[in-house]
Amino acid sequence: MEPRSQHQRRLRDEAISLITPRHCNHGSQCSNVKLYRSRYISKCTSKVMGLDNFPLISQKTHANFRLCNVSGYTTNLLEIRAEDPSLHVLFIPGNPAVGHISQTEKNWEHGRLFSLEEQIDHKIDFIKHELQNSEVPIILVIYCIGLYPFLAVNTESSKQATIKRLATSPILSAAVSSVVGLLGLLPTRASRFLVTKSVGKSWSTTAVDALCTHVLQYHVIRNVLFLAMTEFKKLSETPDWTFMRGKQSRIAFLFGVGDHWGPLQMFDEISKNVPDVALAIEREGHSHAFSCTKAGSLWVAQHVASLIKNWKTSSS
Repeated sequence: MEPRSQHQRRLRDEAISLITPRHCNHGSQCSNVKLYRSRYISKCTSKVMGLDNFPLISQKTHANFRLCNVSGYTTNLLEIRAEDPSLHVLFIPGNPAVGHISQTEKNWEHGRLFSLEEQIDHKIDFIKHELQNSEVPIILVIYCIGLYPFLAVNTESSKQATIKRLATSPILSAAVSSVVGLLGLLPTRASRFLVTKSVGKSWSTTAVDALCTHVLQYHVIRNVLFLAMTEFKKLSETPDWTFMRGKQSRIAFLFGVGDHWGPLQMFDEISKNVPDVALAIEREGHSHAFSCTKAGSLWVAQHVASLIKNWKTSSS
């Protein structure tokens, strides 16, 4: 396979530099972070959309769902604030998800399509302008395609093959997006009923509502499929094992049994090529869409919390 281009390598280096707890001095950049596109700014507002305050962890801790302007793009931000945080934890979601450009309830970008590289730039800009000038360490938790450049195409997955054919066909993409958009025009009760009887049988109410209000729209599905198309192109490249070995103390991977997006053969490849990196397999029966269920979300949250606790203990 062809090696990554210089631009792709630069994106990778900058992204992985952020997958680590780090300390910054006020007014200066972190020594291990090389960010660019400094001409862009990020400005969050207090405007709240939809599910503005709902219990996420406990009755005393709430998540605010609000609009944030990142590099000129209107972005949905789900945020939990602490009074005196000892670290920042930033979650980069998969596809589709809250937090990506033009995967929003309103068509803020007027139908424009955004690639994987543009979505990566978007996240880097957010970190640079919102979190970098802080003495508080940052831990990056990334999910599914957020794990680029550590993923690879699963050639044994028929589901991925079907999605790839759909995403790479402009006609099919437009047709599917139109059908989904029509479903989004149904009364709320009807769309919720269809979701709970199909893909969302075990989902939480919050996940069902998010799908109905934010995903069942033409512009969102077009962006989901366009992002998927660019994902498949990037994931056909060979992972940079040398780079991963150099950063292995800063990375931890979690795989799931039966997850075609993160197959266990990839687990075996990583353990073979990067033997000292932290690897784990979830065997409790949670699916790739764990974040759509309360049980799955809680299990993964506890796993991540244990990793953070172990890091804090070892670094103290």
